[in-house]
Amino acid sequence: QVQLVESGGGLVQAGGSLRLSCAASGRTFRTYAMGWFRQAPGKEREFVGMISWRGGSTYIADSVKGRFSISRDNAKNMAYLEMNSLKPEDTAVYYCAAGEGGSYVESYDSWGQGTQVTVSS
Repeated sequence: QVQLVESGGGLVQAGGSLRLSCAASGRTFRTYAMGWFRQAPGKEREFVGMISWRGGSTYIADSVKGRFSISRDNAKNMAYLEMNSLKPEDTAVYYCAAGEGGSYVESYDSWGQGTQVTVSS
């Protein structure tokens, strides 16, 4: 497993942008697909997107497609979630996760502690 720490969350106005970072420890980071999920109060954890272990493939949820993008830098053990044109409904705690990939929570073994993103209208 790898240990993950998210950063970059905060308060932003609607239409603004944020870039979340996920720092991983462990030499096996580059062997894992990386996923981003979010959870709003009272709601289940929701898939946002993922990137393959090499970074050659990404899959973005329809709810954020065209606004969010994912990248990774295996040399730095980092993954990123770039969020543009933010909407109030994007408000949630955002988590990065490492695992087999896909859109299911169960496909990921390691999780960060989460970072809060709040979008004001």
